[in-house]
This record gives sequence, structure tokens and C-alpha cells, in this order.
Amino acid sequence: MSRRHYLDHASTSPLRPEARDALTQLLELGHDIGLGDPGRIHTEGMTARGLVEDAREQVATLLGARSREVVFTSGATEAIAAAVWGGGSRGGHQVFAAVEHSAVREHATRAGEVTVVGVDRLGRIDPEEMLRAIRPDTAMVHLQWGNHEVGTLQPVAEVVAACRERGVLVHVDAAQAAGRVPIAFGDLGADLMSTSAHKLGGPTGVGALLVRRGVRLPPLLLGGDQERARRAGHENTLGVVAFGAVAEALADGDRLGAESTANRRQSERVAALAGMVEGIEILGDPHERLPHITCLAVAGVEPQPVLIGLDRAGVSVHSGSSCASESLEPSPVLEAMGVDAHRSLRVSVGWSTTDADVDAFVEALPGIVTELRSLAG
Repeated sequence: MSRRHYLDHASTSPLRPEARDALTQLLELGHDIGLGDPGRIHTEGMTARGLVEDAREQVATLLGARSREVVFTSGATEAIAAAVWGGGSRGGHQVFAAVEHSAVREHATRAGEVTVVGVDRLGRIDPEEMLRAIRPDTAMVHLQWGNHEVGTLQPVAEVVAACRERGVLVHVDAAQAAGRVPIAFGDLGADLMSTSAHKLGGPTGVGALLVRRGVRLPPLLLGGDQERARRAGHENTLGVVAFGAVAEALADGDRLGAESTANRRQSERVAALAGMVEGIEILGDPHERLPHITCLAVAGVEPQPVLIGLDRAGVSVHSGSSCASESLEPSPVLEAMGVDAHRSLRVSVGWSTTDADVDAFVEALPGIVTELRSLAG
């Protein structure tokens, strides 16, 4: 079988060697001495506790937080749900941007009354408009660090500072930003931040909610005192340790910066197709965006045959709503931006992407689009 070219890292990134090695070593350790419940004081439990706390420190270091501010979850979706639930306990009104991930939009809408703030054609909110949406009963404001479909960066620091002045909790969805750009949670001053391990090369089924020191929220999951009574349920020791290993690797020297630079260069090669092929445009901000995501509008063809053509050429990308699995539903993000929500390609690179992967996409797409247009015409 010929080599595949995986360019869908924004959906999930392949497991890094550091995560795989951590999992293998932990399985061997568990076989040798047995790993117990991290909440127990016997040797097996204390061994597991030490591993979890080491990983907590590693994740905190990567994200510029205190270790006690890190609450491990089953992923970003649970972290977002916990943030929304906790914020809802303070009042019924929440504010979010129209381009937020569906986990934010749907959980907040279910929790109570919401105000949705629009965006411009680049997918960016106006900070003043977002702040005007805050009411006396507003419990929480949600704003993603960078968009999961078009990559546009949001004015997070400005919004966080203004919300702090108003005494309103602010939650930042950093699932796409973590491990891609430098993050200093403590310096930012956000109250809550959600992340996911598998987006940056860790295992699936584990993530974290960062909770600023001094912020008290009722837990979403009840039934035990795990995570200092902030999230009940037996810790996913395997996943947590592997998450920590990836965080430690990215925090080592300037590895995060080097990967970010390489990914941006690769993304710019993808974006260059907009100037080479008629009817292809860049969606989102072409400059102020996350380094690994490029979203292209492809006029005159439906996305499904384009995806099939690329897949036959050995190239994996995504189209449509980032939350859709099998059906290519129109993107709420692109609809909010006022652009064509039906014909887009999201190309996302990552730690394992090679220039050959990008070459395969750049070489295959023009011919596929030309052929489909000729058939349609």
C-alpha cells in the first residue's frame, strides 16, 4: 500500500512517540508491580498518584499554569461542559461567539439564556460588541483562542482583561491552540481554559480544564473526591501520563516554536493554491491565524467528490462542519462568517507532517477540481 498523506491534524493528531513510549512503559510497570487507585495509600495506589501528579506538573508547565490549576478530564468536550455547568451555577446568562465549537454553543444554550456575538468575514469578533453583550446577570463569557475550522485568532487577551474588570468569568477554548502556540494561562488571567490531548499528539480520552486559583465552581461529575473534589471518577492514569509526556516534550527547549514555524510554512504552501487555481480562496484571516490550519473555499464543485478524489490520491483532509462525522453538513462557522458554508476544505498539518505530504495535496487538488468542474459543466 502506498504511503498515505494525513492532513487532518485539527481533527486528531497521530500519537507521538513520546506518548506511545509512556504508555508502553506504564503498561510494563503495571504488569511488574501493579498500578492501583491513585486515591489509595498503599504502594500501588501511591505509585499511580505520583505518576498522575508528575503529569499534572508537565501539563501545567506547557500551559503556563500552576499544577493545582489543572483538572484532568476525558477530553475538551467534558472540560467545556464542566466550565459551562460551573458558570451556569452563578447565573443563567452566558455569552459566546457565533464561531465557537459546537460543544460550547450547545452546552451553553442548554444551560440557560445566551447571547451570540457575530463575527466579520474573517471569523473574528469585535471585542466591544462582545463586551456590550454582558448583562448584570451574565455568568460567563466564552471565547476560543483560535478557530477550529479557519484558524482565525481571536483577541483573547483583550476580552479576558475586560471581563476580569467586570467580574465576569471567562472561559477560553484552547483545544486547537494548545501545543501549537505559546500559552501562559497565569499571565492571560482567564478563569477557565479547556484543552485536549489528542489534538497535539497525545492519546484520545483525556484532556484538561484549567481553573484559575481562587475560582470555585461546582463539579459537573459527582460521586467521589478525585481531582481535589473537582471531577469525580477514577483517573485515567494511562492517558494522563501519556498526556504529560507529550506536554513535557513540547515544553523542552524551543520544540513548540520549531514545530509551529514548520507548520506555518507548510500551511502557507497550501494557502498559495488560492493564487494558482481559479475559484480557490482562503477563508479566515490569511495572517493572524493558528499555524496549522488552512481553510480553502473551492467554487464550482461539491466537497464530497473532492474529498473522495483526494482520498484516492492518498490525501486525507476535511470538509464541512468540524462536528459532522459522516454527513458533510454546512459549517455553522462559515455561515456565521457570511461565506459559502457548503464548499470548503480544511487542511491541517501537525507534528508528523512532511513536505511530501503537502506536495501530494498541492499536486492532486488542481487536477481533481478541474476534472470535477468539467464534468459539472
